[in-house]
Amino acid sequence: MERFLGSFSSHVYALMRVIIGLLFASFGMQKVFGWFGGIDGKGTAAQLQSLIGAAGAIELTAGLLIAVGLLAGYAAFIASGQMAVAYFVGHFPMGFWPIENKGELAVLFCFVFLYMATQGAGIWSLDGGHRRKLRL
Repeated sequence: MERFLGSFSSHVYALMRVIIGLLFASFGMQKVFGWFGGIDGKGTAAQLQSLIGAAGAIELTAGLLIAVGLLAGYAAFIASGQMAVAYFVGHFPMGFWPIENKGELAVLFCFVFLYMATQGAGIWSLDGGHRRKLRL
């Protein structure tokens, strides 16, 4: 399978980066603007001065930067750290295993973003376009 799919790895990575970035940004939109049901299911937005509001601002900004591929490695590193903090502050006190404490998504985002931080933006990115311009 790797022989066939391996030739598409840069395209699959770019697709993953865009989808994961937009998904992460949607969590930020939920917290910052109250979209998608808001933080309480009733369309309520968080106060930006609160911890949840700050998390929403990071999620929105980092998610969009990752999706478009602008400073994606840095944004992914910050997002990975935020998800680690979210897990240990919000989920870990309720139990060790992510499946028990409902922290699966935080752990998944944390490690996907950590991987993205090591790989950079890749193709289909604004960073990639800047690199091509600078080489000419």
